[in-house]
Amino acid sequence: MFTAFALHERLLKALAELNLTEPTPVQQAAIPLVLAGKDVRATARTGSGKTAAFLLPTLQRLLENPTKDTDVRVLILLPTRELARQTLVEVERFARYTFLKATLVTGGEDFKVQAAQLRKVPDILIGTPGRLLEHLEAGHLVLRDVTTLVLDEADRMLDMGLGESVLRLVAECPAERQTLLFSATTGGAALREVALKVLKEPQHLMLNSVSELSEQLRQEIITADDPAHKEELVFWLLAHETYQRAIIFTNTRVQADRLYGHLVARDLKAFVLHGEKDQKDRKQALERFRQGSSKVLVATDVAARGLDIDGLDLVINFDMPHSGDEYVHRVGRTGRAGAEGLAISLICHNDWNLMSSIERYLKQRFEQRLIPGLKGHYRGPKNLKASGKAVGSKKKKPDTKKASTGKSVAKKTRPAKPLASQDGMAPLKRRKPTPESN
Repeated sequence: MFTAFALHERLLKALAELNLTEPTPVQQAAIPLVLAGKDVRATARTGSGKTAAFLLPTLQRLLENPTKDTDVRVLILLPTRELARQTLVEVERFARYTFLKATLVTGGEDFKVQAAQLRKVPDILIGTPGRLLEHLEAGHLVLRDVTTLVLDEADRMLDMGLGESVLRLVAECPAERQTLLFSATTGGAALREVALKVLKEPQHLMLNSVSELSEQLRQEIITADDPAHKEELVFWLLAHETYQRAIIFTNTRVQADRLYGHLVARDLKAFVLHGEKDQKDRKQALERFRQGSSKVLVATDVAARGLDIDGLDLVINFDMPHSGDEYVHRVGRTGRAGAEGLAISLICHNDWNLMSSIERYLKQRFEQRLIPGLKGHYRGPKNLKASGKAVGSKKKKPDTKKASTGKSVAKKTRPAKPLASQDGMAPLKRRKPTPESN
């Protein structure tokens, strides 16, 4: 029970109205540590309740230590506008009965309006590193009073090349602060290096491993001949599956726009979301999708991280993601909180080995399914290796050797040897052909 954490009565009142009584495992583990002022590095999969795990104790500490005439006291950094806006919504839900104020600063919004908001000095500042750095350089942002710094989806920020901006902002915060670093993956060497720079004697939490998906989530594959065949399968699934909301993931903006156009052409109401979309369009697409104006969202991986959408019970991978982590971030949108979910991946011949790698990452096999009337010629490789990959998929070595410069080096050819005589003694002399011999 949240009451066991001795949270402020105003926070408990908000939680009660939201029907939140039982903390998730990551909340159970993280909240006491954050309340105690410890630095925390937590790795927990998407949908595990990470946001409340750092927000609730952070709000509690602000309420316990009210101060006047200070600058921003809590800074929360996130990789995308959508995640930042979602975090702001969560702050407003939990702090509805307090006097704590939060401000959102992300790209795509009016710079002067944001500067005016920063002059009001919110208690909590939520934003993306790039735009916050612009305000810092313009003299609009003061971080000398930050007591709590949160890096949420830190692995994703590094994947997006935001590491330098993050460290620049961190350097502006006081050395004596609490730092909380949350991520969905362990992130490799880059994240470990950042963690060493920003955390002091952190408590490490490894919860809800990213390779663990909800038991209520069914995972299937359907083989396809080509992208056109995949589109027909998408139309069939949207027409015959029972779902409240569905997300279709593609790997590229071009494919997302193409599929969206074909859905609209078939009178299917849908929205499209990718990084090239105007901020206003992206915000509108997500809000309408959440409100149920459309049941279908076509998206690239910009929508895969951290977005919490109620009623999402169908995920279709039009393109297979490039890693097991990205697969989990996509399909982890569904099958939450005991609800049933369905994830379907469409597999062409060039998707098979990637799909097989993801199966090994998850340590499970996907169920293969056939759609009546849409059976293609491709049903998977005829022969499989023990790893599950197609036989003969190993890349052939090039014939030409490469020098250290990376340029191809032509093979040296020796001049042809003169013809030897039958007895192996003196070489025979070549004769110039005569007209008769021709």
